[in-house]
This record gives sequence, C-alpha cells and structure tokens, in this order.
Amino acid sequence: MVWSFKPNESHDYKREMMHDAFQAKELLSYRIHYGVLNAGTVDMSVSKPLNIHNKKAYNFKIEGRTNSSFNWLYKVRDKFESWVDASSHTPLRYAKTVRENDYYHQDVAIYNHKEKYLRNKEGKINITQNTQDLASAIYFMRQLDFKNKPLNYAYPMDIYIDNEIYNLKVAYKGKETIQTDLGKVRCIKLQPEMVVDRVFKEKDAVTIWVSDDKNHIPVRIEAAIYVGSLKVDLTSYKNLKNPFQSLLKKK
Repeated sequence: MVWSFKPNESHDYKREMMHDAFQAKELLSYRIHYGVLNAGTVDMSVSKPLNIHNKKAYNFKIEGRTNSSFNWLYKVRDKFESWVDASSHTPLRYAKTVRENDYYHQDVAIYNHKEKYLRNKEGKINITQNTQDLASAIYFMRQLDFKNKPLNYAYPMDIYIDNEIYNLKVAYKGKETIQTDLGKVRCIKLQPEMVVDRVFKEKDAVTIWVSDDKNHIPVRIEAAIYVGSLKVDLTSYKNLKNPFQSLLKKK
C-alpha cells in the first residue's frame, strides 16, 4: 500500500518545539531479552532532513525482529514509521507493518492537523491538533522536560493506535542509576500508559529508563506482555546530538 501526500492538504501548526534531544542520522540499537534468552533486536533511526510541503521534516523508523534461533517460538517482523514536521513535531504520515507469527496488520494514516482529522483505509477519524502515533510519540517523549517535576507527574498525550485515538499519559517515576551492557547509566524512570489489547495485560505494563542528560535516550524498556516479559537494552548508538553525559565513566 502506497499513499502520497496531497499538495492541497494544509499542515500548518501553532506549536513550535526545539529538537534538543536528537538530530538527523541518529541510530540507536537494542537487544531484546525474553527471560534468559537473547530473542531479537530493535533499531531506532532518524532520517536526514526531508522536504514535505516545503517544510523541514524527519522520518522516524523503529524496526524490531526476532533472531532466527527464536523464530520457532515466536517470530516477529515489525516496522513503525512516522514522518514528522520538524518545527512542531506533529506527524504528517504514519505507516505500520506488523508480522507476528500468523498475525499480520498494516496501517497507513495521513494527518490534517489544521482540520483535525486523519485519513486511513477506513476513512476519516477526528483527532486533536497535535495527535501523535507510536513512532512519533517515542521521540516526542524524549523532548519532555522532567526537571523539577514531582514524583508521578504525568504528561498527557493523544495517540493514534489502530483506528482509535487514545488520551494517554507518561508518568515521571523518579531517577535511577542502572547497570547496562554499556556500563552504568544515570536515568530518568518513566511509565507510559498503555492500551490493554492483544499485547499488553495492564495499563502500567511498560517502564522506560531514559538517559538523564539532554539526549533522553531510551536506555532500557521492560514490558509485561501476554506471552511473558521482555527487557530491551541499548547496545550501541551513533550520531547523538549531545554528549552521553549520563553514561558513567569506568574508574
């Protein structure tokens, strides 16, 4: 399925955001742990700047796959992409392809934030002006300011997921220093509210640790799902916008 942007659709926004947490060509790579098993990998990337409707934009891409040795148990080939206006961090287009064992689902959405709707294969869906999707929401979360926020402070976020708009929150859960494959990392602990569906059992099923520096890199993600529990750990990074200051130097 290939959809194109219509040149007569307006993508004018009131919100302006500074992209201080990431830059073009950033690449983050992760290892997926399923219990004691090394189950797969995830890559998160930011494209070079694009021109969409004469506006600077980025393509965010998140790709996850299980290792060949794990496919017999549960095979995953997932891709989530969002094309986002650089100045407002408002998505212009979203594409999802999910292949998990015998389950397959594809979705494409085109946004019109000025008129507050998106188009997908089902037709039009009303949205709020700055609705995010799964890919753009992760990078939007990295730009949130957690400094001086009280414990359990929650940022609201409207997210498009599988033909529905959900009003969800990202809660601040304090700070922790965790041991990773890269060494000890000072982190901000977050708990995004999830949609209870075929994957997640509870709204608080996911916890994310992001680096406590200007990058706010997702360093670790833990998730309780119907088929067990997952831990996703950062293994490498390239082209960070800021120094990785929260990675503690070994003595």
